[in-house]
Amino acid sequence: MITLSRRLDQVAPSASATMTQRARELAATGERVIGLSQGQPDFPTPPHAIEAAHRAALEGQTKYPPIAGTPALKEAIRRKFRRENGLDYAPDEILVCNGGKQVLYNAMMATLNPGDEVVIPRPFWISYADMAVLAGGVPVPVDCPQENGFKLRPENLEAAITPRTRWVMLNFPNNPTGAACSRAEMRAIADVMLRHPGVMVLTDDMYEHLLYDGVEFCTIAEVEPALRDRVLTVNGVSKTYAMTGWRIGYCGGPRALIRGMTNMQGQSTSGASPISQAAAAAALDGPQALVTERAESFRIRRDLAVEMLNAAPGVRCHKPEGAFYLFPDMSGCIGRTSQGGRLIGTDTDLALALLEEARVGTVQGAAYGMSPHLRISYALDTDSLREGLARIQAFCAALR
Repeated sequence: MITLSRRLDQVAPSASATMTQRARELAATGERVIGLSQGQPDFPTPPHAIEAAHRAALEGQTKYPPIAGTPALKEAIRRKFRRENGLDYAPDEILVCNGGKQVLYNAMMATLNPGDEVVIPRPFWISYADMAVLAGGVPVPVDCPQENGFKLRPENLEAAITPRTRWVMLNFPNNPTGAACSRAEMRAIADVMLRHPGVMVLTDDMYEHLLYDGVEFCTIAEVEPALRDRVLTVNGVSKTYAMTGWRIGYCGGPRALIRGMTNMQGQSTSGASPISQAAAAAALDGPQALVTERAESFRIRRDLAVEMLNAAPGVRCHKPEGAFYLFPDMSGCIGRTSQGGRLIGTDTDLALALLEEARVGTVQGAAYGMSPHLRISYALDTDSLREGLARIQAFCAALR
């Protein structure tokens, strides 16, 4: 008999991955399923990144790489941080990982002791809390409701910090809400952190380049340089360059922290694929015009999606400043019955009903710590997006 670890009792499978897989299963039967659940761009990887990977393979870059990253990619990351964020990290203050998720996992595993607290603005990306729990930590959510624009208010952050707090996690633009943080708002957060010198900050900047309506990106170590020695600045190539499958995330941070995270990585996956690292370096150093062009495409889709969702009965959708997600309030749909006879008691019921009756894949807000909402990704072609949203409108209109 197989006996699994009790730690698995504390974490659930990723809800977004589960809903995406269920949508794929339905599609495999010949159903026309519109997937609005997956968090990855629909654009192709830039050709120059693919060409760099091809060259690296032909040149024999197919052996074990350095655990912390190839010198070429680390230098490209250094240039990116200086050019775009005003941050200057030495090579031994940078770590390359197998995706941004491993950066976060390494950080939690390398720093948390049993009972250490991790403050996480809610709603939050599914894996943040589970990673903290797996590392022995205690997630401390701080509510950021739609009425606040899904923004973290400094007074709420201050109230959540205790002597047990080890980390504060930031994610702007945000998954699942798309909320972004202005420089003034980040300044207010930084002022709170200055009053708590024993607390580290992890800032997940993965959606840095997906900002709209003139909103400018800022990251906390740039806004307040005095915090630099206790900030881990996390990024990657997945969202900006449509390279989710290449599995390259990276971070810059204090030397001692990077050393501990590198040690952790050395005992788990070791270094990331050198071929993927060559592609990532080319993406970071190469032409950047496509980044702006793709962001504009996402903005157009956002506007379409917000308009169509707000036209659906029982739906109230905030217009976000970034990323490629919407997190509409579905309160008006709860407690009603679908045309197929399903009682919609929760947002999980709603997500399942949309998938099984309307063939539209979404993710329930409960998975991100806040109900009754849905996370809707608009990272797909406009025609499919429009069809999926029209199905949501029809489903909501038919509720009784």
